[in-house]
Amino acid sequence: MSEATQTIEPHAQAGAVHHPGVGIYLMVAVFLVVLTAMEITVFYVPALKTVIVPVLLILAAAKFALIAMFFMHLRYDSWTLSGIFIFPLVIATLLLVSLLMLFAYLSHHLA
Repeated sequence: MSEATQTIEPHAQAGAVHHPGVGIYLMVAVFLVVLTAMEITVFYVPALKTVIVPVLLILAAAKFALIAMFFMHLRYDSWTLSGIFIFPLVIATLLLVSLLMLFAYLSHHLA
């Protein structure tokens, strides 16, 4: 019985991953609140009307990264699992950007 205990304990300790405490989650929550306040501020500032869409997209991407890294625990997973999540996201982003550019081009040249 002691051999089984000795065999199991090293594997259990080797697989243990240190996850953040409450303080880290509170800091992430504060950053998310600050990013949300920045989004609201950008929307109401008249001087930023010309760049409102890119700024809001950048702020939304920052919020998404924070949520994915900490609340989905991607920061503490292996690179393989993170890559499985990130690769389709990059492909979808490239597809979205290319379609937006195509429709912008067609809207100016077909009218």
